[in-house]
Amino acid sequence: MTSTSAPDRQIERYNAKDSEPRWQQAWTQARLFETKNDDGRPKYYVLEMFPYPSGRIHVGHVRNYAMGDVVARYKRARGFNVLHPMGWDAFGLPAENAAMERKVNPREWTYANIASMRTQLQSMGLSLDWSREIATCDSDYYKHQQRLFLEFLDKGLVSRRTAKVNWDPVDHTVLANEQVIDGRGWRSGALVEQRELTQWFFRISDFADELLTGLDGLERWPEKVRLMQRNWIGRSEGLELRFALANPPAGTEDGVTVFTTRPDTLFGARFLAIAADHPLAAALAPSRPELQAFIEECRRIGTAQAAIDTAEKLGFDTGLKVRHPFDPSWELPVYVANFVLMEYGTGAVFGCPAHDQRDLDFSNKYGLGNTPVVCPEDQDPATFTITDTAYDGDGRMINSCFLDGMTTDAAFKATADRLEGEGVAKRKIQFRLRDWGVSRQRYWGCPIPIIHCESCGPVPVPVADLPVKLPDEVSFDVPGNPLERDAAWRNVPCPRCGAAARRESDTMDTFVDSSWYYARFTAPWLQDAPTDRGAVDHWLAVDQYIGGIEHAILHLLYSRFFMRAMRETGWAGVSEPFAGLFTQGMVVHETYKDAAGAWVLPAEVRLENEGGNRRAFHIGTGAEISIGSIEKMSKSKKNVVDPDDIIASYGADTARWFVLSDSPPERDVIWTEEGVQGAHRFVQRVWRLVNLAAVSNGQTQSADAALRKAAHKALASVEEDIERLRFNRCVAHIYTLANALDEALRAGATRGAADEAAGILVQLIAPMMPHLAEECWQALGRKGLVAEASWPDVERALLVEDEITLPVQINGKKRADVTVPAGADKAAVEAATLADEVVQKALEGRTPKKVIVVPGRIINLVV
Repeated sequence: MTSTSAPDRQIERYNAKDSEPRWQQAWTQARLFETKNDDGRPKYYVLEMFPYPSGRIHVGHVRNYAMGDVVARYKRARGFNVLHPMGWDAFGLPAENAAMERKVNPREWTYANIASMRTQLQSMGLSLDWSREIATCDSDYYKHQQRLFLEFLDKGLVSRRTAKVNWDPVDHTVLANEQVIDGRGWRSGALVEQRELTQWFFRISDFADELLTGLDGLERWPEKVRLMQRNWIGRSEGLELRFALANPPAGTEDGVTVFTTRPDTLFGARFLAIAADHPLAAALAPSRPELQAFIEECRRIGTAQAAIDTAEKLGFDTGLKVRHPFDPSWELPVYVANFVLMEYGTGAVFGCPAHDQRDLDFSNKYGLGNTPVVCPEDQDPATFTITDTAYDGDGRMINSCFLDGMTTDAAFKATADRLEGEGVAKRKIQFRLRDWGVSRQRYWGCPIPIIHCESCGPVPVPVADLPVKLPDEVSFDVPGNPLERDAAWRNVPCPRCGAAARRESDTMDTFVDSSWYYARFTAPWLQDAPTDRGAVDHWLAVDQYIGGIEHAILHLLYSRFFMRAMRETGWAGVSEPFAGLFTQGMVVHETYKDAAGAWVLPAEVRLENEGGNRRAFHIGTGAEISIGSIEKMSKSKKNVVDPDDIIASYGADTARWFVLSDSPPERDVIWTEEGVQGAHRFVQRVWRLVNLAAVSNGQTQSADAALRKAAHKALASVEEDIERLRFNRCVAHIYTLANALDEALRAGATRGAADEAAGILVQLIAPMMPHLAEECWQALGRKGLVAEASWPDVERALLVEDEITLPVQINGKKRADVTVPAGADKAAVEAATLADEVVQKALEGRTPKKVIVVPGRIINLVV
């Protein structure tokens, strides 16, 4: 082969439709991705958040699982025993809604969806251990969850009590605070109500301090996620303080206790606010119809903090007053307020409008005024005032009697010391975190393994009787939980006394199902235990967990609690489930509408022109379509792309390559047809280059050095960037190597150098485009599968640069680049710079007054 004829050789195009199923079958037959627990190699556990079986995977799934697969395949090549399992988060309300709409059993709908999505995921060529597949709706899974519930109960980590809950009157179920959006249920859209229900709770608050301090050790988590968890746990150091009532109503206590983190601002107090369900409000309401109506209005907001924070701040003046703790003659009005929750602190706060925006908004609404008591260091205390914006920073105390002139920290201590000494206050550490209510009034969930007996109370189901299975036949013709109406299922004898009793009809929050699945994956074949302690301690913590930022609080927090609860019950010796966390961006797509304003699928759109001249037309009708904004893919706006269509047209490797290459993985990726086509062209280009390298007979040894250097530089760079999950940068390095190989083949590089570089190229693409890599591996004549080949070693000597290029600035402005030997001293660099033609032209005959050489970085000329 000559240097000019090699690139012109005709090579048959790569056929993904033929290649991809063939290699998937080869991997399956070799059982290549099945992991053994007794393998002696170092372990590596990579896990993507498992999907809900909605029926179809979407492009977001492609991105999420492609990222995890790159890590899994790379770590296998580096000699690790990799665990990369897959399962299904299969319980939940969507299945019940689908059952009602389609008149089918949720079980049928769910398992049909699992089968469909499994096939789709397998078509992506993911290196998953399907032998460990689990579905949370399998009784073989949830019977162990029921056992864990009972063991947590025995350890005092589960409680049952009456509590305020968010009630969705359409879905007839309790909603977590985060499932209440603008006061409405996240699925039904119904206005949420507050109700008092007897609920089962996991005592996550028992671990509040440990969950908080444990975040410090999670160094491979995004800082924004750790901050979100810190804020959610919400540790506050403050003062519990009692305000005496000036006119206590008959039958009530003579004071109101508040918790405050700002006792230093007490001299700025203007009112005291209590929750709508505070005992004092409850005592007043029966004789005050207006107050009762206000309390009902507050309940309609729900219990979600976000809804309360965004609602208009409203209050009801009770007519009661409390005495200021430092001056009994100073009385403050008592309001029932819609922004105070009984579940937080003591259900009562004092309002300091000058230094809290919520209090200021409330005070301005009701004309209560404000008194600044903290003055910023850069303000004059004599003229410092507050109008519409509260000041919540540090400073010096003013208008505060004995505290004047102190810093806020000193004032905090002085106030606490005095009030504690007087016996009206005590220092206290408060957490925002509340216990996790897990009771849900629906059928398609894990049954809570409790039987209620009139004589014995709540009785645990004996472990030997687990699982408590859901009944197979169920009707959704009547709103509400069908388990309540199923007498045959619900009515059972008491396990303790034998009397007639009834099962608990609530099922568990589906967050419970996903809070321990990562541990079950370590030994999912066990029938008599949730998992194996040795396997858990070997595999956990998960080395790399990948999923969406939307799960940054609840799922991750609940999983961290579960790991500790399993530690307390002897199932684990570790406390943290996930050592490394990566939150990937979404896949977004522009939207389209027809003339009638109806959304149009991208598959139905033909695009013409580029830039500002782009136009869209309906493929079927030819009618022009308007191009809308780029948004998260959603079925409602039809801006979704079916991965099956992409795989059928271009192959799985093209889809994988595109979602990995287009943008940094933590950012959103914009799905475009042009981008996919570009990815497909690169697939064909790699195939062509590898085939040319396989038959190369070039003789130009001078081209070899540059090619070998490029190959090993790419190898070292990809290693570094996969370790840091910078997949788009890996793609850039691979493009650079492909260009170098193309150039070297044209220059007549020898067979040995071309073969080595092509082999490295194939192994670099193998984690990202595994089917193409296998086909190329065979074309190069390599033995076995590239999926089980060891990662190539970098020749570090080839990474040493012989020359470096430095920017040249003249009077602070870049004018040229100068290439010099890597080891050149300052005198040699200066001489080369002044001799450069571009520099001479920029100097215009002037002699520099000073030449400043910063070794290895830059050259500055001052003229």
